[in-house]
Amino acid sequence: MIRPEAQAFLWRWSGVGGALALVLCGLWLGTRGGWLLAGFGIALALLGLILARDAFQRLRFQGEAEGPGAVEVLEGQIAWFGPSGGGFLALSDLSRVGLQSDGGQRVWVLSDDGGNRLQVPVDAAGAEQLFGALTALPGLDGGKLISALASQEDIAVLWQAESAVLLPFRPRS
Repeated sequence: MIRPEAQAFLWRWSGVGGALALVLCGLWLGTRGGWLLAGFGIALALLGLILARDAFQRLRFQGEAEGPGAVEVLEGQIAWFGPSGGGFLALSDLSRVGLQSDGGQRVWVLSDDGGNRLQVPVDAAGAEQLFGALTALPGLDGGKLISALASQEDIAVLWQAESAVLLPFRPRS
């Protein structure tokens, strides 16, 4: 058997390790001779580097899951189930993302156009799922999220949706 701490460590770093193994396989394949294998090996190694970068960003975003509640991102909907509340927001309805302190605890503040707010603790169980959901928003990348978490400042608006101007439809006559 493996100790639970070691298992958690290996599980947490498995994405980075798998991507680096892909880089090594690509480099090995690229040195086996011939232009075709060299090109395929280099492409495989580059893919591994891209995946390693993404896995490392996700690793830096992931917390210890010691905060209250649980986060679930499913089919474009963000849900937070907390001990004293919770709520749901559709990812397509998000209009603003912020990061604030609430009673000594850092929380993601997610808002939609209808005035609904969802305050999700950054260290809630499953909060790492927010990384993939929030980086899907136009103009919000992983580096911005990680730097916001690294700084201890409150950021009222980390991302805001561009409001679309709808023009009236006039059929041609």
